[in-house]
Amino acid sequence: KVEFGKQWYQRRVRGAFQAAKACGKPSKGREDIGDDYIEKLEFRRLLLGLRMYFEFWVAFKRIDGDDDRRLSFDEFSAAEETIKKWVTNLGDMQEEFDKIDSNDGGMILFDEFCKWAILKTLDLEDDDDADE
Repeated sequence: KVEFGKQWYQRRVRGAFQAAKACGKPSKGREDIGDDYIEKLEFRRLLLGLRMYFEFWVAFKRIDGDDDRRLSFDEFSAAEETIKKWVTNLGDMQEEFDKIDSNDGGMILFDEFCKWAILKTLDLEDDDDADE
């Protein structure tokens, strides 16, 4: 079983932090804070970003049959029916795999999966989405 290091989690939190900061401007009179802190109005976006990464991780783990934190084409294509529950406009599996595998390594890494999942608005069928 693969263990997650502190660095792996930090990258996810940093990604959610950067997304939250990118969506807003500093409050009037608070321009001195800069990009180092989350303001009250950005906090909800931070939490939503973290939740999104965790949802994508659950989806990724459901597909990753050998638990190596990478998806082979065989794993990806075997999960086609499951993925169709999460993504409405799923194309040819080989074409989708090639699009996701942006570094042409022959495997889908979690970061690549997240970028694709955001573009496809992936949503697990059994998560606990609140009406937003």
